[in-house]
Amino acid sequence: NGLIIVWMLHRGIWFEEMINNRNRSVVRDMKWSPDFQKICIIYEDGAVIVGTVDGQRLWGKEIKTQLAFVEWSPDGKNILFCTLNGEVHVYDTEGIYSHRVPIYCLDNGTEGSVAISGIHWYSGFVGPDNQIPALCVGFENGRVQIMRSDSDDKPVLIDTQLRCTGLRWDPNGTTVAVAGMQAQTQAGPGPDREVGVVQFYAPTGQHLRTLRVPGSNLRCISWEGNGLRLALAVDSHIFFANIRPDYLWGYFSHTLVYAVLKKERSEHVVVFWDTQSDEKYTKYIKHVTHIRSSDE
Repeated sequence: NGLIIVWMLHRGIWFEEMINNRNRSVVRDMKWSPDFQKICIIYEDGAVIVGTVDGQRLWGKEIKTQLAFVEWSPDGKNILFCTLNGEVHVYDTEGIYSHRVPIYCLDNGTEGSVAISGIHWYSGFVGPDNQIPALCVGFENGRVQIMRSDSDDKPVLIDTQLRCTGLRWDPNGTTVAVAGMQAQTQAGPGPDREVGVVQFYAPTGQHLRTLRVPGSNLRCISWEGNGLRLALAVDSHIFFANIRPDYLWGYFSHTLVYAVLKKERSEHVVVFWDTQSDEKYTKYIKHVTHIRSSDE
């Protein structure tokens, strides 16, 4: 109903600091900037409010289209607005229009008629040299594209075969989870029924796993901070799924070799650990995909 309440924690007690009741439209989405110093709030009728963490209003704008989602760029210099008819518009942090994000995952003639079901730009990869796809846009018909930037003309294209309801990157930016409902053919007479499904993909579009979820309406997903659990909103319940990553590691000649993605450098640190002497040697390598070891 357009009501926004800002709560503050003071001496262990939460209290209402500010109430904003616009009444004219409903709040569709809100997102913090990557440095958590600004927040952008959008209304369905196109109204946009950008404010600071202290509650100060920086600017407001009336975008002449209905809005569905909002997302910040990883460097905090741009804001992406998703419209109800499936377009993605890019504005700078002063509210000045820049350009439209090109959509390649939809069939010709359908752009502008398929609703967006989710957008998430992983903020761990920052810099002009970064070539890891991090901007993920999903549509209700199950089509998804993963882009290296908001103007990437060769994105990764995926058809999840879902009625997509949401998507989220894991905290390391190595896996995107796409949630939705999938039609399942009945063995006997009667209409097909839908089952909840979460599909997991690598940034390159490689399908990693499929998770089937009980219930009739999977609406939302969220990763735990360490990336080892996934929360799923299904009907009136919240389910939790344990995630077991496929770690990159190998062992030979009393030496454990493992790779860890360093978000601040957009590359892996490969650690060689001599388990007998407890000495470690590290090396930074980009685009590590596999580690295999042999005997002595």
